[in-house]
This record gives sequence, structure tokens and C-alpha cells, in this order.
Amino acid sequence: MITGKTKTLGILGCPVGHSLSPLMHNAAFAALTLDYIYVPLPVEPDHLGQAIAGLKAMGFVGMNVTIPHKVTVMPYLDEIHPSAQLTGAVNTIVIKNGKCIGYNTDGQGFIQSLTAKSITIKDKTAVIMGAGGAARAVVYGLLEYGIKKVIVGTRNVAKAQEFVKLFPKSRSKIEGCNWETESFIQALQECDILINCTPIGMSSNKETQLPIQWHHIKSDAAVCDLIYNPSPTDFLVQAEMRGHIIMDGKGMLVEQGALAFELWTGEKAPRKIMSETLDKFI
Repeated sequence: MITGKTKTLGILGCPVGHSLSPLMHNAAFAALTLDYIYVPLPVEPDHLGQAIAGLKAMGFVGMNVTIPHKVTVMPYLDEIHPSAQLTGAVNTIVIKNGKCIGYNTDGQGFIQSLTAKSITIKDKTAVIMGAGGAARAVVYGLLEYGIKKVIVGTRNVAKAQEFVKLFPKSRSKIEGCNWETESFIQALQECDILINCTPIGMSSNKETQLPIQWHHIKSDAAVCDLIYNPSPTDFLVQAEMRGHIIMDGKGMLVEQGALAFELWTGEKAPRKIMSETLDKFI
């Protein structure tokens, strides 16, 4: 039952209608009989600063942050945890003692979902589609776990090159390129792990296709999509048809969500309940 003592959380993004995070987190709160509620918070980019100030004023205890706000939210926060400083993006906010503190649980969540699929990271080559906040967290996690090389492909090569500069200590391991060039085709030929970090293929963006020439990709390469709704995306359907190991965004959603849950509540997250809840809707 929701009362005046119920603690409120939510997911901040644009759009958020597709998000299953409210279902997952509310099931977790119910399983542990915690007096919390988690709601969708659709916010246009031009209103982001007002939204953060308003949520703080209304007594929210925290929130998740999704596309397109993971990077642009940072100037509106009071503190940035090292996990977000190092990735350059925020996906989780804790509001405590009147301060908004930004964290990033995406990188660790992604790595945990990869290892659960027995996908090897150390000394491998990864190709990343996209250069937004989710891509930053994924690359950070891959570097932490010993990836040999990362190639970041985008529509805009300048954006890819700017992305590389975010990791000055690992410049020798990261390259950026336009995903419609010969350089990108060569990257696909070297690829051990191909990861979509763009919203292309999401329920609200199903018509656009990623520019992947599948015949260039090694047959034993793993193919991952951070999108979990729909599942599988057309990108993963194409990969599975060609015999690739595939991984959708569900595992990462559960793991990053569980880490956020623990930051907000101080309780160990019921990962099994969270995963089973998603299974009913994916």
C-alpha cells in the first residue's frame, strides 16, 4: 500500500514508455516487503535541469537515467561517484541528505551479463556500435576486464574520435571510425564481440537498421544488443540465423538494476525475482 511514508524512485528518460524497469524494481520491493515505489519519468531534454531540481524537491530518494540523458544529466548533480567519472555517464542517482549523487552501474552490469554467458573478454577485440552514455560504460567495463582492442563505429566519425579521447590512458586500445567505411569492414573482420549500444532496434525505433555486413564477421563472434524490448531485436535474429552466440539486454538490465537497487536500499537485490519478472514481459 502506498502511503505518505512510501519512498519514491523512477526512471528518467525520453522515451520511457518501453521500459520494464518499473515492473522489475516494484517486484523486487514487493519480494523484500520494502516500502518503495518506482515510476516512469518521461522528461524532454530541454526540461532535464528542472526535472532534477523538482525530483529532489519532491523527496525522491533516487532514480535511474536512460537515453538520452546519461551524459547531459551530469552538470545538474551535486556529486559524481568515481564509477560515473571514469565512464563519463550516469545511469543511477541516489538522493541523500539533499544531494544528488550520480553513479554508473552499467559497465559492471554488462560485464557480469557477459561472463554469465561464458563470453571471454580478455585479449579479445570488440566492435561497439554507438558512442553514447551506454557505450561509454560498456567500453570502460571491457577495458577493466582486459579487452585487447575496441573499435567504436558511429555515423559521425568526429563523434567516434571524441569518444576515444574520453579514455586517455587506453588510447592505444581504442579506435573510432564511421560505420560506413572500409575501416569499419576491417574492424568487423577482426571482431570477437559485436555490441549494439544504440537505440536502433528498440520498440520505438524498429524501422532503422544497423549497417552490418554479416559475411565479414567471424562465425565464432559473440553478438550483443543492449536493447531488451523487443527481444530478440532484428539485429540478434540476424546474428542467430548465422550461428553466432547472442546476448540481449536482459542480463545487463537485471545486473545494473540490482546494483542500483542496493545503492538505494542497502539491501541485497533479489536478482532471481527481477529476472523472472522480466521473463513474463520479454
